[in-house]
Amino acid sequence: MIIDTHSQLWTKEALTSFPPIMLRSYEEKFKGVKSFELEEIIADMDRAGVDKSVIVGIDAETVSRYKVPNELVADAVRRFPDRLIGFAGVDPHKGVLAVDELARSVEKMGLAGAKFIPHLLEIQPNDPRMYPVLQKAQELNIPVLFHTGTHFHTGARLKYCHPESLDDVAIDFPDLKIIAAHFGFPWFYEALSVVQKNENMYFNIAGWAPKHIPEYVIRMMNGPLREKALLGSDFPLIPRSRIMNELKELPIKEITFQKLTSENPRKVLGLT
Repeated sequence: MIIDTHSQLWTKEALTSFPPIMLRSYEEKFKGVKSFELEEIIADMDRAGVDKSVIVGIDAETVSRYKVPNELVADAVRRFPDRLIGFAGVDPHKGVLAVDELARSVEKMGLAGAKFIPHLLEIQPNDPRMYPVLQKAQELNIPVLFHTGTHFHTGARLKYCHPESLDDVAIDFPDLKIIAAHFGFPWFYEALSVVQKNENMYFNIAGWAPKHIPEYVIRMMNGPLREKALLGSDFPLIPRSRIMNELKELPIKEITFQKLTSENPRKVLGLT
């Protein structure tokens, strides 16, 4: 079973939540923004031989006015329950409302994790305002996915995306599974150091054409971080078929491929 641990929900309904400045950023960097309906998402998975994909909700409403509602994610999962896994977006600035929304999303809507974009929230992962939400995630026994590293959102500050702050989170919430998205590039040495030292930390390769992954990251995937690496696409920014094809051209061991694409995602997501 091949599992994509990080993709976007860019249906027509989801795109209506994008602030204009963000749409312009994507249009400039990726030569346009196109919606993808659920059937197209599943078709992209089929072409790549991907069995399941995580899709994420986003709530950065307080600061960035950006929200992909958890209801949209839950509806997508209900339509394709054997193919899609939903992560909730919650805005820690909303305090107890964010904690309640996370609980509702997991317990009532069946979502299986949480996604945070620190630069759109303008809050560091180790900020005390994050901790009530993270405490609830730990109680719910769900993984949390943090954007780390560079981004393409005009006007959003990069300082919130350094992966080193996740070290505090991993220490303060030892039973919480934490995923550093995009292996923290360009701070991948720091990101992988945090992952290596904390048992509850993982990283994904989402948003990268595999042929451009730094050699050091590949070496760590083949060696000491073989149990910590996760497949991710960041679809629709990159087609999954390209990712799977280029992965096969990399100097990664067969056991690494199995861990990356199947065994590690199953463990993090709690799939039997």
